[in-house]
Amino acid sequence: MPTVPLKDLRVALVHHWLVGMRGGEKVLESFCKIFPAADVYTLVSEPAAISETIKQHRITTSWIQKLPRASQYYSHYLPLFPFAIEQFDLSGYDLVVSSDAVVSKGVITRPEPCHSCYCHTPMRYAWSAYHTYLRAIESSWKRKLVPFFMNYLRTWDLASASRVDYFLANSQTVANRIAKYYRREAHVIFPPVAVSGFSVAQTIDDYFLVVGQLVPYKRFDLAIEVFNQLKYPLVVVGDGPEYSKLRRAAGRNIRFVGRISDAELSRSLSQCRALVFPGEEDFGMVVVEAHACGRPVIALARGGALETVVPDLNGLLFAEETAEILTDAMHRFVHLESEFQPQLIRETATPFDENRFSAEVSAFILDKTEEHRHRFKIAPRRWKPAIHDPRG
Repeated sequence: MPTVPLKDLRVALVHHWLVGMRGGEKVLESFCKIFPAADVYTLVSEPAAISETIKQHRITTSWIQKLPRASQYYSHYLPLFPFAIEQFDLSGYDLVVSSDAVVSKGVITRPEPCHSCYCHTPMRYAWSAYHTYLRAIESSWKRKLVPFFMNYLRTWDLASASRVDYFLANSQTVANRIAKYYRREAHVIFPPVAVSGFSVAQTIDDYFLVVGQLVPYKRFDLAIEVFNQLKYPLVVVGDGPEYSKLRRAAGRNIRFVGRISDAELSRSLSQCRALVFPGEEDFGMVVVEAHACGRPVIALARGGALETVVPDLNGLLFAEETAEILTDAMHRFVHLESEFQPQLIRETATPFDENRFSAEVSAFILDKTEEHRHRFKIAPRRWKPAIHDPRG
């Protein structure tokens, strides 16, 4: 059977929501470049918050888009997500690529189209970070109700994983989670980082940096606790549901700047003493971005950081999520700080460049699409007339 070029396939890209340009959306942006004629399906979209590359594609949203303030409070509609994602009609496509950390992989397709899922992580608040999220819920009645809903959500999530033909994972950490929770094999392709868009600064300022959505599992509360004690300057980049709580806990040496532009983030990363990465992440694209700026990273020795941080070369690892151990790591960093070499650190980021991602994804999807076509090829039925024996 001849190979069908990717450009000749009718492609649907599915992503959970488009309300900002975080790591998952940057991956979708790369998919949009690989498949320039693809249509995009998402639960909720805020056009002003997404890149021009994504907006050039036809974007179809779910009925959740019409609910009150959906683009701002989309997370409050989580119980409706499984029902909404299943309503997309993808029957006109040859290839479906879902970018998933919530429910995107749950789209329903016919058997013939190949469905490949690039998994950022199995739904973390239902699986790996469930107890972290549960402890962070301040309302007692919500804390009692959530376990019942999560039980349903896990059942749906496991069932919907069987709808995927092939899994890709953004790290070995996530591949291990897919094997644990879904009992499926996943091929690892690290996410794309625009390494060439970052540069090494000539001068370094006197501050440390934390970057990301302010949610419980990222453990920014741990960083704030430690920096309150050490009195080192800390800049917090990002916003989220923990913003007010974290700001109340922070001392005068800690500055919150909210969301900033890509250019401002690049400048902040390139001029910080180090990026502090206190929680377990699926991969952690900002770690590689810091390395692309020649800056070291002080990271928890779990998750994606184990695949990007080389101790004493481009950063330091600390073993446990405790203030005492992170404090020890900070003291160790200050002692070794002058030994880190920015240009050498930058070289460690080059294997994660976005060109490598495009080549690896294209090769994987082309190979699996052909494999899928062969698997579902059904030969026409053949009929032979019965031979009459005149002898009876």
